[in-house]
Amino acid sequence: MPAPANQSPIDRLLRIMRQLRNPDGGCEWDLAQDFSTIAPYTIEEAYEVSDAIAGGDPAAIRDELGDLLLQVVFHSQIATDDGLFGFDDVANAISDKMERRHPHIFGDRKTDDVRRQWEAIKADERAAEGPSGALAGVALTLPALLRAQKLQGRAARVGFDWPDVNGPRDKIAEELAEVADAVNEAERHEEVGDLLFAVVNYARKLGVDAESALRDANLKFAGRFAAMEDRAGGSIAGLSLDSQEDHWLAVKASERR
Repeated sequence: MPAPANQSPIDRLLRIMRQLRNPDGGCEWDLAQDFSTIAPYTIEEAYEVSDAIAGGDPAAIRDELGDLLLQVVFHSQIATDDGLFGFDDVANAISDKMERRHPHIFGDRKTDDVRRQWEAIKADERAAEGPSGALAGVALTLPALLRAQKLQGRAARVGFDWPDVNGPRDKIAEELAEVADAVNEAERHEEVGDLLFAVVNYARKLGVDAESALRDANLKFAGRFAAMEDRAGGSIAGLSLDSQEDHWLAVKASERR
């Protein structure tokens, strides 16, 4: 079906999704989906946007943003089909929220501390939704390090926090000892979790985003490992640990040069 003349790009995309979800001639796979089956793809596409940004390729960023936009359109069409809401409702809801959270731009509440005002408005919104604790609304499906950081930040806003970096640093040493003292798999699982949580808290007190820091560390390790393999002729399998260490140190030294 050709696009109507003068149709905007977003209207074209919405039309395509309506046809894909149309019981009369639509796509069998698209028709079989619901919120829960599409959610993993939505998360995956968000990560692919992040990867494209890290790669610095504008064309890749454009394409991945399109894939992510398709996820929003897909969820909105599912909601429309179920009589819940539509794409316009999604767009209006976020527009209302952005105007509400920026009264210094769209209203008359001028401030020198935009971040504090933003957090205060979010807190008011949560309060208006009904009684809830300070940690309410931190999504369960966030990456674990990011969720730990957000939980700790929420707790800190109501005063549950170390006064300086010494407390969380000492907590890491305490949790390391408890990992060493664990006597079975279940205890080790729990204590390693506590250790990771303590490391995130230490990073937060240092002003370091733990999720971003670990992502960068992963990239650095993967790059160094690939360089090791290149130095070893394509693989380090079969090399002694001492030989592997020599290649690792050589790669690190080449980075410094």
